Amino acid sequence: MKDFDINSQSGSFTYLDKDGTFESGEKGVAGTVHPTNVPSPLSGLPEFSHLGWGHWFTLRDLETATNKFSKDNVIGEGGYGIVYRGQLINGTEVAVKKLLNNLGQAEKEFQVEVEAIGHVRHKNLVRLLGYCIEGTHRLLVYECVNNGNLEQWLHGALRQHGYLTWEARMKILLGTAKALAYLHEAIEPKVVHRDIKSSNILIDDEFNAKISDFGLAKLLGAGKSHITTRVMGTFGYVAPEYANSGMLNEKSDVYSFGVVLLEAITGRDPVDYGRPAPEVNLVDWLKMMVGSKRSEEVVDPTIETRPSTTALKRALLTTLRCLDPDSDKRPTMSQVVRMLESEEYPIPREGRRRRKNQAGAIETESHNRKSNTDSSDKPILMTKTRSDQ
Repeated sequence: MKDFDINSQSGSFTYLDKDGTFESGEKGVAGTVHPTNVPSPLSGLPEFSHLGWGHWFTLRDLETATNKFSKDNVIGEGGYGIVYRGQLINGTEVAVKKLLNNLGQAEKEFQVEVEAIGHVRHKNLVRLLGYCIEGTHRLLVYECVNNGNLEQWLHGALRQHGYLTWEARMKILLGTAKALAYLHEAIEPKVVHRDIKSSNILIDDEFNAKISDFGLAKLLGAGKSHITTRVMGTFGYVAPEYANSGMLNEKSDVYSFGVVLLEAITGRDPVDYGRPAPEVNLVDWLKMMVGSKRSEEVVDPTIETRPSTTALKRALLTTLRCLDPDSDKRPTMSQVVRMLESEEYPIPREGRRRRKNQAGAIETESHNRKSNTDSSDKPILMTKTRSDQ
């Protein structure tokens, strides 16, 4: 998949008090924090940051942690830097992003990530533990999330371990939605991620989503409805108004989230030139299938136990709302959270006639099919019993 600007993987943060304990938790659809103290992965380490958060690492600390930035420890790579797996002297596993000093780009990305996520905290954001500033070197240190990312589980090597169930996919997408609602609505200035895609949604051992890679993030202060900026992001995920005019706000992230939600429902890439012409663009294909009243056919065939009629209709209608060509008509991310959690179809009072038309087009067949409930005790993975489709 082609990027407008390919950037390194990794992510963001949880708040670290000066006494070495973390505060984390959430409350409400926007992820408002409800503090609870948990042990810090930095316990036993000296030298807390003068910035008031995180840990100030020396370059030698991180050389030791990564075995002198050994190629064997590389876990991610992009235009702005390389991410290494490392182990701190207290045994904590970390991910170390070493930013490349390309015409000052390292300094710029360093400042963006620190300003955007230095003090935010949410269980669905990758924790930024600390940093290193020495000479021209700029490094960021994150918690290590060892269970891959959503792209790898949907399309890549991790499929060999089994297929994600419908429940697992919706859990991951709901967590992602809550984190975005937090960034957009619970903090000031709001944070627009600008590169929401499946490879930037890391997954922990309990299959919780953790949004990563804030190198392209923009801050949107009070009173600003949008900013105009250079178009950057990943082809297939970028909102049309942003791609066409450079006008960016949180609704751009909502569109990108809609693409990821559709990707999880269908198991398809957002753009796939290996498919027939009408199916190359995933968003256009969905609209064609819905218009032809064939929406039940879009579900990823690797999901053996299909979602219930209600669950599928809810997910598809939420997707269509996020992908509305008119950014003003897209929901907020807190509304998306409520849609995904609701037992009813997500059709708000505004624009009800148009939404009813969409709902009428989404016809799903429930007979001759296994049907799921939305219970949380469903298995996360379906054991792989057949060849890849």
